[in-house]
Amino acid sequence: MVKACCVINCHTRTHDRHGKRISNGVRFFSFPAWKQHLGSQVSELTKRRRMAWLAAVRRKTITFNNISRNTLVCSRHFHKGKPAYEMLECDPDWVPSLHLGHKEVKATHSGQFNRSARRLQAVTGDHAAPAPLHVAGQMDEAATADDASQMDDTGSNNNVAEQQECHLCSCRRGEINRLLEENRRLKEELAQKRMDEDSFKDDDAKVKYYTGLPCLALLMGVLTQLLPCLPQTGRKLSPFQMLLSTLMRLRLNLPIQHIAYLFSVDRKTVSTTFRDTIGTMFRHLKPLVHWPERHCLQATMPHQFVEAFGNRVAVIVDCFEIRIERASNLKARAQTFSHYKHHHTLKYLIGITPRGSISFISQGWGGRVSDKHVTENSGLLNKLLPGDLVLADRGFDIRDSVGLVCAEVKIPAFTRGRSQLDAKDVEETRRIAHLRVHVERVIGCVRTKYTILNGIVPVSMVLPCQGEDMTFLDKIVTVCSALTNMCPSVVMKP
Repeated sequence: MVKACCVINCHTRTHDRHGKRISNGVRFFSFPAWKQHLGSQVSELTKRRRMAWLAAVRRKTITFNNISRNTLVCSRHFHKGKPAYEMLECDPDWVPSLHLGHKEVKATHSGQFNRSARRLQAVTGDHAAPAPLHVAGQMDEAATADDASQMDDTGSNNNVAEQQECHLCSCRRGEINRLLEENRRLKEELAQKRMDEDSFKDDDAKVKYYTGLPCLALLMGVLTQLLPCLPQTGRKLSPFQMLLSTLMRLRLNLPIQHIAYLFSVDRKTVSTTFRDTIGTMFRHLKPLVHWPERHCLQATMPHQFVEAFGNRVAVIVDCFEIRIERASNLKARAQTFSHYKHHHTLKYLIGITPRGSISFISQGWGGRVSDKHVTENSGLLNKLLPGDLVLADRGFDIRDSVGLVCAEVKIPAFTRGRSQLDAKDVEETRRIAHLRVHVERVIGCVRTKYTILNGIVPVSMVLPCQGEDMTFLDKIVTVCSALTNMCPSVVMKP
């Protein structure tokens, strides 16, 4: 029977594979260290354990700050033959308690700890719960009897404490759960700011705000069409982000630098992506600005047009102007200055079908050019068939030009020196104006949907593209018109 606490000073001992000193089958363990650099809770716990070991050993020569690394406690003072993990404060082997040679520290009861561990495992379903304690086989019968007597004395006092979960483990579990919840929330917030496909799912209002398209399905359809021909950006931007950044610039007229910050790329990448993507969109979406066949027009003619003009209306035309920066060349300044807008502009001729879809868009002309000149030289007349009817505003004095292709143009009547119009002219003017206003509504829709057409366009966009006979702004206007055709018509309400 071991009656005294076995504390030795070891200088020449062998070591087992775990680094613990062994001698004649008995293992020896160093006093626990005070870990001050792992947080306040760990520091408090390890300090409390070190003090508990000192109180259990009760050697006058061993103090809190004066413990040699060669001062060891043998395995006979622990139920399992070794100290418990430092975080399991409720474990009987957290402090040596057997065969200490005094009664101030009573032996702990391993059976109660086993029962509490099993109850904890049953409640939590955690298979990693602390393992039941088994007294080492090397303990002699006398030591076992001594343990039993001590367990009877202390069982009732330690029963409540041993059933409680380790306070530090509970705090750590709460902190881990809090961090996991915070991590999940931050991931959701990050996903919303990544500007990728996932951030637009089930949010058509967001799709419409950033792209002008009514839903994500349509946006993904456009992406599928463009995907084989989109340029590569070295994985800086995904194909979806390339299309999205381009549509955001068209839709909101955002500065290049602003978009670069949104997508965490450099300014040059955004500028190059915008030009390349617009070129790809122009080639693939241009067919959407389509002049329909006559039988298609007649089959879908709205009844308002049939009542006013039969089924002859082929197109409603008008011009709109986009402001540009003042050029440094004096001749270019003179050609682009618009007396109507009092600004340097480019003028575009637009034609829509009676149902409101854009069927024709011209290239840009200097703001000084008349509407008549644009109409006669834009290629619109080549699309008219004999018997077609064109609705236009008073500025389109194109009767003779349209008459050359055996078509007819309807424009509001002029007073021509008379004080007022005849009743017949008033009625016809009212009919024309009532139907011709649809082209102004479509122009307003395009410019409202894609606000880049409302700002002042830099000179770099009105220069001819390399190897082509059109400007970059011409491509932008065509792309915006094609995208508008994908959306519900402002003329024919669903």
